[in-house]
Amino acid sequence: MKLYMHPVSQTSRPIRLLIAEKGLDVDEEVVDLMVGAHHQEPFITINPSRQVPVFEDGDLRMTECSAILKYLADKYDMPEYPKDLKARARVNEIMDWFNTGFYRDWAYNMVYPQVFAHHKRPTEDGQKVAVEWGRDKAGFWLQVLNDHYLGKGNKYLAGDKITIADYMGAGFVACGELVRYDLSRFPNVQAWLGRMKALPHWDEVSSVITGFGTSMKDQVFVT
Repeated sequence: MKLYMHPVSQTSRPIRLLIAEKGLDVDEEVVDLMVGAHHQEPFITINPSRQVPVFEDGDLRMTECSAILKYLADKYDMPEYPKDLKARARVNEIMDWFNTGFYRDWAYNMVYPQVFAHHKRPTEDGQKVAVEWGRDKAGFWLQVLNDHYLGKGNKYLAGDKITIADYMGAGFVACGELVRYDLSRFPNVQAWLGRMKALPHWDEVSSVITGFGTSMKDQVFVT
């Protein structure tokens, strides 16, 4: 098995964390996003969408963080992806929730335009509108996460047991650390993320991302 990824990729982090926590034998191949390797061959052929992660298992090649997490959980019969129909439906719902409104506004509008040159909008006005829109909408989504998914005494997103939704969601939410987003207004989110960051391999998997954030310590961000 092979995972094409970049260590700063927020969508690669949840998969890498699950692989590390479960001790799975998966080779990693770095696609250097910083020099545009995802826009060059051979990667264009591997994934015409020109994005990481990409996962290979024999003759299977697949993309998308959520789908890869589900495949690995099924392949290895992990309790993190419950078999019960309703419990699994809840996990699927939460993962879809992160993938749609939350991550679009949180990452692609607020975070990425401020930290990655290729995501910066072409005009100052466009940049300002995108980032401020993302900031305002991020507050809304985080309140939903805090009050609805984590506001019922839940230790994790789907209840008291960790699921692959937590792996994905925590990786996405932690993206905000790049712009030093303050989660203190959302205590349930902050506590849940703390539990996820206590996993044995979190620091190892996140070390490059953390270092990237540290390299921008003097930059002022809109949050």
